[in-house]
Amino acid sequence: MSRLRALVAPLGRTPLHPQWLLGGRKPPPGVGLISGRVLDVGAGDRWIATHLAHDADYVALDYPTTGRDMYRARPDVFADAAHLPFADGVFDAVICLEVLEHVPDPQRVLDEISRVLRSGGVVWLSMPFLYPIHDAPHDYQRFTLHGLKRSVQNCGLSLSEVDKTLHALRTAGLLASLGVSGAVQGAARWQWPILLPLAAVAVVSINLASWLASWVWPDWDALTAGYMLKAVKP
Repeated sequence: MSRLRALVAPLGRTPLHPQWLLGGRKPPPGVGLISGRVLDVGAGDRWIATHLAHDADYVALDYPTTGRDMYRARPDVFADAAHLPFADGVFDAVICLEVLEHVPDPQRVLDEISRVLRSGGVVWLSMPFLYPIHDAPHDYQRFTLHGLKRSVQNCGLSLSEVDKTLHALRTAGLLASLGVSGAVQGAARWQWPILLPLAAVAVVSINLASWLASWVWPDWDALTAGYMLKAVKP
């Protein structure tokens, strides 16, 4: 499976890649305007740091089991997000992108984020909604928009912005492309010479059709690949 992923990786910016419809990694709107001390929970390769203001005091945090052992993360601190090793109210902003699905107790993580955030501080959160299991076995849940709102409000934060991460038709195309490519990954290697050309045609067709259709067809709020939220601590 890893060999097939390595073969597909250079195609990431083309419709031949099953995740092409997701596009590249995008910083949350407004994150570049934040100065002061910023905590990045689940920082990975620290990519978000390049999008912050030059005077931001950036602190990257990741979890050893997933960050170090699976992604070779380079954080400033290795720690459990459910037990942040910081005092109360010491951060002006917290960023937590595509992390909550990987923690056993997401409410505890949100409570900790709220605790270390100062009054008036901002937090950006993102979480997939319709997306395959990944980083197994450390993939525990998906929340609806209403579930995310509940959890954010339960930790004392005030929700200010909510954005879908993908148009409904692009989400459907993404799932179809991943379904095709995922089946090939799970197939025996002797089947790859037969399946790979068919999968390539199917993925390109699905990606382009979904992308084109999304420009002319109305969106549907109930279907998306995930959500991006911005909240403020009162």
